[in-house]
Amino acid sequence: MTGLAPLPLRAWAHRACAIAWLLGAFGVHAEVQEDNTQRPYVVRAQPGESLRAALHAATPIAVGGQRFHGYTRWNVRWTFRWWREASGRCAITEVTTRLHTEVQLPELQAASPEQQAAFDRYLRALSDHEQGHVQIGRDAAQAIDQGIRQMPAAPDCATLEREANALGHRLLQDHVAREKQYDQRTRHGATQGARLD
Repeated sequence: MTGLAPLPLRAWAHRACAIAWLLGAFGVHAEVQEDNTQRPYVVRAQPGESLRAALHAATPIAVGGQRFHGYTRWNVRWTFRWWREASGRCAITEVTTRLHTEVQLPELQAASPEQQAAFDRYLRALSDHEQGHVQIGRDAAQAIDQGIRQMPAAPDCATLEREANALGHRLLQDHVAREKQYDQRTRHGATQGARLD
């Protein structure tokens, strides 16, 4: 069986969704598999142009009517296997959790030395901020993986499925809320140095 629950977008371009499958199996196993993608976009700064203007003109990232220079998406998917005892009780025997992250950052081409120096400083801070979002995705995947693996046996398999998926979705919601707090606390990276004069 498959359960799918869309989650709200965070203010700064994050999407998380989850899917869970139940399959009968043997053995206890749990792990998080991670797959990371980098998607740069090109920025060309004209002589005398402010870096902020060049980035604003080049960014393909628009969320809620606002334009951003960096974008992080993460997606968590989990599968679990269970074993039905003769009594009808069901227990988790295996959990596999997959995290996919995608980070989009600018790549400056054709800039003056001054523009390049300012960009390099800005990009380091912006990248650090985005890695904070990636880490929240990792934390979500790890929490789901461990939480489902440690669930006690349920009276029947339908209850086990329902409770495991509810736990996964609840943990995702918790981490979506954490991301909103992270962006509020850092002002989308500004307090971490991701700002331009």
